[in-house]
Amino acid sequence: MIETIYAGSYWGARKESAEECALRMERLFAELANVGPCFAQWFQQGRSRKAALQRPIEPKASALEPLIRRGRDRVFEDLGFRISGWNGVGDDHGASGFEVTCGGYSHAVNNFCVFNLPSLGSHAEQVLTAPVLGGLVRSMAIAWEPEWAIATSPAHRNLVTDSPKPGTFVGWVMYLARARGTVPPLPAPVRIEPVEDQGTLIILTPERFTVSNPEHVALAERVRGLLANAGLMKPLAP
Repeated sequence: MIETIYAGSYWGARKESAEECALRMERLFAELANVGPCFAQWFQQGRSRKAALQRPIEPKASALEPLIRRGRDRVFEDLGFRISGWNGVGDDHGASGFEVTCGGYSHAVNNFCVFNLPSLGSHAEQVLTAPVLGGLVRSMAIAWEPEWAIATSPAHRNLVTDSPKPGTFVGWVMYLARARGTVPPLPAPVRIEPVEDQGTLIILTPERFTVSNPEHVALAERVRGLLANAGLMKPLAP
């Protein structure tokens, strides 16, 4: 079984304009360009691979704003804006894509930025490492100022919870906003790093985290317990 990895950042109701969201997207793309070559170029989605590759996304706020406005919910304004993209790297198993919902201020749904990551091939080997995923989560944290972010496998997420609400489970790489509280000391080999003055990045293991490794699963559960005791494992604030 191929254990896939995704990365996502999540935050509650935050009313922002298309212009404000575009500025955050511009910051995201600038940060991602420093994470790795696979994240340096993005394209709008199209009817085919060839068509999509003819629609590059200009990573400047002035060009991003009309794309974001185009994704405005036409029925419920409080649901904000949607935008998605694809990096055009490799085949279907080697490409990365993103989906963003931003500017929403409904308490019924969350805002988010989620990356679907490669599962096979050389691009997966490049991306699915602790340094790259740490950089990806850090980039989302800096740009979107989320309450919580994670990079992990759905297999592990589904193993540890039947109700995977953002903020309530742990994974390979995590980010907790400062407003959530103070991260306690965590056992080796866990790494804890500050993200500017916004929050804390937590990386469970330097090697690839897999649900098939019982030591990884046990470490994740130990960390979950410590974070829960510190009051940090809870659903997103409305």
